[in-house]
Amino acid sequence: MSSFEVIVVGAGPVGTVVAHALAQRGIDVLLLEANATCEEDMRASTIHSSTLSLLNELGIAERLIELGLKAPLYQYRIRSTGEVLEFDLGELSDTLEYPYRLQCEQFKLARVLAKELEASPNAGVLFSHKVMSFKQTDSGVQVEAESAEGIRSFHCDYLIAADGARSTVRRQLDVSFDGFTYPEKFLTLSTGTDLAAYFDELCFVNYVSDPEEWYVLLKVPSAWRVLVPVDESEDDDFTISDEKTETLFRGLIGDGLHVETNHRTIYRVHQRVVSRMRHGRVLLAGDSAHLNNPLGGFGMNGGIHDALNLAGKLGEILRNDGNSDELLERYDRQRRTVMHQFVQAQTIRNKKMIEESGTESRRQQWDEMRAIHADPERRRDYMLRQSMAQSLRAEAEIQ
Repeated sequence: MSSFEVIVVGAGPVGTVVAHALAQRGIDVLLLEANATCEEDMRASTIHSSTLSLLNELGIAERLIELGLKAPLYQYRIRSTGEVLEFDLGELSDTLEYPYRLQCEQFKLARVLAKELEASPNAGVLFSHKVMSFKQTDSGVQVEAESAEGIRSFHCDYLIAADGARSTVRRQLDVSFDGFTYPEKFLTLSTGTDLAAYFDELCFVNYVSDPEEWYVLLKVPSAWRVLVPVDESEDDDFTISDEKTETLFRGLIGDGLHVETNHRTIYRVHQRVVSRMRHGRVLLAGDSAHLNNPLGGFGMNGGIHDALNLAGKLGEILRNDGNSDELLERYDRQRRTVMHQFVQAQTIRNKKMIEESGTESRRQQWDEMRAIHADPERRRDYMLRQSMAQSLRAEAEIQ
C-alpha cells in the first residue's frame, strides 16, 4: 500500500492549489481525481485580487495572468432604466497588489498546477481514480480508490476533501450541511459572439438587475458567458434547447441575429456551510465545505483561501512539529467564520440586489448602492469587501 503524508481528493482549482502549496513545502502529497483530466468546468471564472496575491506567493500568479483578462472595472446595471453604476478597482492601487479581477476559466488554473505536480519529485497525480471510501485510524487515514486496474489502497497522515459539491468524503462523514437551495435553476451559456457590440460601454464583468429577467455577463478569453435564472419547473431539455437559447439572446441583444453557443449548463444553487470542516485527520475545503450563489465570484476564491490556509497549517504540523489539534481547529474556526459572516451574507445580498423590482425594499437597496457609489470612502470599503481583501484580514484576526 502506497503511503503519503497528505492525500488530496479532487483536481479542481482548490485541490490542485492545496496540493501544489503542500508540495512546495516539501510534503509528500498525492492528488486523486475521478475524471481522466481536470474537468473543463465553465462556472467559475473570476479570480479576485486577494486570491492573486496569495497565488503570487506560490509563484504562479503571473503565469495565470497571461492566460486571463484583466478586469479593473465592474458594473451594476438596472435593466429597466439603463442606469449604470461602475466600480474601478484601480482606485485601490495603493492597497491592492493586483488592482483588478482576473477573468480566467477555472480549469486553466487547475491544469497548470496539475502539470507542475506531475513533474514534482514529492507529488503524485492519479487521474481516473475515484475515491470510494476511507477509514481513520490512530496513525492516519486509509483510502480506497477505484481505478481501471481495480480497487487501490493508499495511506496518508491527513486526507483533504476538495471533491466538490457532491463530495464523497463529506457524505461519508455524515456531517450536516446547513443552509438552503434557491428555488430557481441557473443556466450558463457561453458564446464567441462579441456581446459588447450590442451594449453601450460594456466592461468585462456586468451584473444586470431586473425583477423578472436579471442576468450576468462575463468576458473570459475564450468567450462571453451569460448567466440567467430559470424557473425550477421548466424541463431541462427545453432549457438547453435552441428555442430557449434563441429566445434568451433575443431578449438580450434584439432580433435578427443567430448566436452560436459553445456551452450550455444547468445547475442548482445553494447557500450552505458544513457544521465542521475538520474531522480528526480529515479536512474539508472548497465546495465540499461551503456553497454559495455565484454573484460576486466568491465560491472558487473562498475555496482557494481555504486551500492556502490549510496548507500553511499542515506545513507547520508536518515540518515544524506544530500542535495538530490547535492548528486544525483554528483552520475550522477561521474559515467557517469567514464563510458565515462574509461570503454567505455578501452573496445573499448580491442576489437580492440583482433581483431589483419596484418594491420599497428593493428601491432602498439601490438607493443604498447609489450612496456607496457616490461616496469615495464607502466606495473604497465596498470594493475591498468585494475583492475579498477584508475577509482575509478578518480571518487573520481569528485565533
